[in-house]
Amino acid sequence: MGFLNFLTSIVCFFLFLFSFNLFFAKRGNRTLNCLLGVIFFSRFGQILVLLLVHSEQQACFSFFHQLFTPLYFAAPACFFLYIKHFISDHKRLSVCEWLHFIPAVLFTIHVLPIGMGPVINWDAIWKQISNNKQLFITERSGLLPAYFYYIGRPLLVVGYLATAWFVVLRSEKLKAVKDEDPGKRWILILIRAATFFQLISFVPLISGDVQRTHPNSVYVIIGCLVMLCVLVFVLHRPEIFYRYLFVPADSGLAALKDIKAEQPEQDTVLFSATKKTILLPTELSSEYARMMQAFMENNKPYLTADFQIVDLATAVDIPVHHCSFVVNNVMDKNFRDWINGYRVRFFMQQYLLKSEKMTIEAIAYESGFKSQGTFYNAFKKETGVMPKAYFLQK
Repeated sequence: MGFLNFLTSIVCFFLFLFSFNLFFAKRGNRTLNCLLGVIFFSRFGQILVLLLVHSEQQACFSFFHQLFTPLYFAAPACFFLYIKHFISDHKRLSVCEWLHFIPAVLFTIHVLPIGMGPVINWDAIWKQISNNKQLFITERSGLLPAYFYYIGRPLLVVGYLATAWFVVLRSEKLKAVKDEDPGKRWILILIRAATFFQLISFVPLISGDVQRTHPNSVYVIIGCLVMLCVLVFVLHRPEIFYRYLFVPADSGLAALKDIKAEQPEQDTVLFSATKKTILLPTELSSEYARMMQAFMENNKPYLTADFQIVDLATAVDIPVHHCSFVVNNVMDKNFRDWINGYRVRFFMQQYLLKSEKMTIEAIAYESGFKSQGTFYNAFKKETGVMPKAYFLQK
């Protein structure tokens, strides 16, 4: 039991850390950060309640169970919306999408201590959770009848999980992205891990009798170990960890994306009273520019939607701040516009070959653009006109 408490405590710590960071992150897509934060915080609450049960902390058990119950009903919707918005690159929820949170609102009212609810048998709820039935609690825990919980919550979990898989499998945008793309890897890791954890929670139902007692510790240990394995895997993939978990960004390592002078070398940096300026010899700047352009033209890394300046610097073995200096001062563009220029030129070549078989948007995704809006803005910035007008002129 000591090992189980130790393991669940570690998992709780990481889930709380990630959720807290996502809620208060100033970089990246705010909607995606909050949706993923709710998912992690809900999972944190579920494991915390299990930890309280195993450590026999019955005094505060009821409080935390009621506190996290609305989140249990929000998490499935958040998971589906995260998958959907991650793939579509939308920045905000639509009015209709807020309706997904109606069950969470109902269960917020359900747990309110308004003094007119039924008497709650916390000992029975405690026993059911200790027997791995957290998803199928048949005791009434608030204003709503018990079947709202033990039928409604599994239906939400299954329904949203199936819908998320449908979105992933039917996404043409995801199919057009290479398998090694960090965004594609992340979304596949997330949905597979979520599927596994939900299957674990359905073990009592699959076994045929929700009232039957199961060795809870086995399932909890398996779940915690798998979660730690996923965490270790992600930690060894910094392009995933820093983009989507610890330093979330719109499209890549935002903390490094526009960096000007990170760990500067003494002989190449001059400090003034107001700002830091990087100075590179003209010959070295020209050589760096040649290396970067050769790499872009030969390897076409811009076809990866999440390609960032840190990836370029690593590939050509140039310090990130030098890379940024060359792009800004030699290429006379910011990194985003410079990369999108390559993508626009690639799109023009591919459009002449594939326009009869593919839509403009599909070719744009193949060219490395993450969204239609980004493509159209970049194309107009490069050519002065929209794609259809441009090709009509030709």
